[in-house]
Amino acid sequence: MADSPAAPPQRPGIGAAIAAAEAKQRRSLLRNHGGGHAPVTNLELFFDLVFVFAITQLSHYMLGGLTLIGVAETFVLFGAVWWAWMWTTWATNWIDPDRAEVRLLLGALMLLSLSMSAAIPYAFGPGAMLFAGSYVAIQVGRCIFTAWAMEREGSGRGLNMLRATCWFAAAAPLWIFGALTGDQPLQLAFWLAALGLEYLAPMVFLWVPGLGRSGLGDWQISGSHMAERCSLFIIIALGEGLVITGATYSAAAPQPWLDQALVVCFVGSFLMWWLYFDMGARRGARHIQNHNLPGLVGRQAFTYWHIPIVAGIVVLAVADEMVLAHPQEPLHGDMMAVMLGGTALFIAGLAGFKRISSGNPWFPASHMYGLYALVPLGLWGWFAHPRGLAFYAAIAILFGAIAVWEWGSFHGGWMERMERRNWWLGRMLRRELNRRRERRLAKEAAKNG
Repeated sequence: MADSPAAPPQRPGIGAAIAAAEAKQRRSLLRNHGGGHAPVTNLELFFDLVFVFAITQLSHYMLGGLTLIGVAETFVLFGAVWWAWMWTTWATNWIDPDRAEVRLLLGALMLLSLSMSAAIPYAFGPGAMLFAGSYVAIQVGRCIFTAWAMEREGSGRGLNMLRATCWFAAAAPLWIFGALTGDQPLQLAFWLAALGLEYLAPMVFLWVPGLGRSGLGDWQISGSHMAERCSLFIIIALGEGLVITGATYSAAAPQPWLDQALVVCFVGSFLMWWLYFDMGARRGARHIQNHNLPGLVGRQAFTYWHIPIVAGIVVLAVADEMVLAHPQEPLHGDMMAVMLGGTALFIAGLAGFKRISSGNPWFPASHMYGLYALVPLGLWGWFAHPRGLAFYAAIAILFGAIAVWEWGSFHGGWMERMERRNWWLGRMLRRELNRRRERRLAKEAAKNG
């Protein structure tokens, strides 16, 4: 009987290496996206529902205390809510919500976030410890878990989240001491210091004595995931405004101009959606996905510049409620401050976000002139005392003007349209643009020379 042909020789260790890699992947709690696409999971969307409640609580808190101290307290509470949500977004960019351990973590974070949100109306009173304790547990617990999930693979990436844990642990006594003081101004000072410390941490790359600082390579993220998560939070904030609008309108007694007030509030919300999602969200998503340092873009454009965007939406939700409650009331100081303040925050935040995502060294002209327009608008409100509804309608018109300007600029260009028609304004704008470009190039040449 002839010998059977010998089996082809195999390279030793290949099968074992593949099996080991598959076993490691099964044990991993990380997404391991390598900077590529990471889908937003249903659990993350479920997690966000808690923050719908948090945003509503913040709007009501601000409306109930329109004083300098009350506004400062609202922004401290908002800063904590945003920071808890944003750091969880960074964490779920790395850890996989489809793993059982991560699901249990997010469930615990949801419960703590719900407790924190429920404590907002009494956060500078009997609910201070519940708010502070929940917040500290969210930040420290999530960072420890993420550091452990990263480090269990032996990659050394857990050191980055260990540094973050140190920063949150350093701020924790300020939160707890502030809650225990029983003195409202002192509590506000402690909590402002705690937030300042925590917001400083990413700016200095989480530097910790003995542990060093993070490198840009430590912040490898899925840009698509970060962009989508922040877009969803904008939807949450805008949706909260619509909920307040509908609830206030349905509860209001029949009165003149109430229906018109509903239309103005809705149009304002719709135009804010347009301004963010027409150009900002799409271009921001493309920018972070194609950037060689997506973590840096995530820190600047999404972590920090989204703060005034979301804050502006929250403040304007308060303005919606004020206008719907008293549509015929003449404009007064509190109402004007809320309307102008929310508008300035929203437009300025969008301008900063779009400046980074465009790759240009300048802010979009439509948004900057929109900010300038708030000065004459404020003077009109201060001296003429129009009805609050009329003033709010003027702000909605301003949003519309910015949206039309931006849309035209990115769909053929207004200056180009005027040049094709040989209008003098188009020629003048072109000369001014060329003059500014020459001055900028001259400055760059002098700096490089």
